[in-house]
Amino acid sequence: MSFGAPLFLLALLAVPPGLWLYARHLRARRGQAARFANPALMPAVAPVRPGWRSHAPIAVYGIALVALLVGLARPQTTVAVPVEQATIMLATDVSGSMLAKDVQPDRLTAARNAAADMIEQLPKGVRTGVVAFNHQARVIQSPTADHRLAEERILKLQPSGGTATGDAITAAINAIRAATPPGGKQPPSAILLLSDGESTRGRDELDAAREAARLKIPIYTVALGTDEGTIEVERPGGNNGTYTQKVPPDRDAMRQIARMTKGEAFTTADAKQLEAIYDKLGSQVSMKDEEREVTAAFAGGALLLLVVGGGMSLRWFGRLP
Repeated sequence: MSFGAPLFLLALLAVPPGLWLYARHLRARRGQAARFANPALMPAVAPVRPGWRSHAPIAVYGIALVALLVGLARPQTTVAVPVEQATIMLATDVSGSMLAKDVQPDRLTAARNAAADMIEQLPKGVRTGVVAFNHQARVIQSPTADHRLAEERILKLQPSGGTATGDAITAAINAIRAATPPGGKQPPSAILLLSDGESTRGRDELDAAREAARLKIPIYTVALGTDEGTIEVERPGGNNGTYTQKVPPDRDAMRQIARMTKGEAFTTADAKQLEAIYDKLGSQVSMKDEEREVTAAFAGGALLLLVVGGGMSLRWFGRLP
């Protein structure tokens, strides 16, 4: 919590001396009562003693005073608010290696489900687009505020072919730029890039990442799978059966892409963890921290405490302190 007028907090230094004066006043009153009445006869003279109730209204008033002083300092708290007109491009690898089952039930199914869940939870004003890439990259959904459309496109992805990561980044960049009105300012944008293998086709991925960095578009990367992930590949000729091929993720390239664009890199081989990563990224790129003043809350709380303290005093003693 921060304060717009912190000098008012210096008034809180008067609270401890005030408590000391109150305690001294109570001791003085007890001393005066002892001089005019025999302590042994006090239970007969005043059989019902208020005890803690005599201090409760004052304690509530004291808390109200503290709340008022804090309110004068204009307290501010940080809250997460949606980024208006933000654009998120989901670039998802749909190469043949996404059939590997080292991520249950398989890499592509886990990726589809996690991305669809994230889209469903995005704030309404956030525009979402989808790029699917194997040996070529295709924008299958331009940035749209209709999250249902983007979710449907994601859930229809099917795996085949090689991997063109650089082309996928370029396609996502172009979709973001196309969604910006001519002469208008590019809205806050980000690319969520999920891939499970080394780029084998198209533009160099680091060259594409440099373009994203120049345009201030961060790329958040997820390297999906394990080094032990495998798929069955047909032997050349088509009639010679299949062989098992390892398909490890290219973690180094994904880390470089994220670092160059000031994004963040993740590695996972667990479907549940992938969902958690997508949830985090969805909040990270579609929400921003903003300072909000909460003076009214402190003032309202202080007023309520004053009413409560006064009510306690009137109920128990028939008077205000």
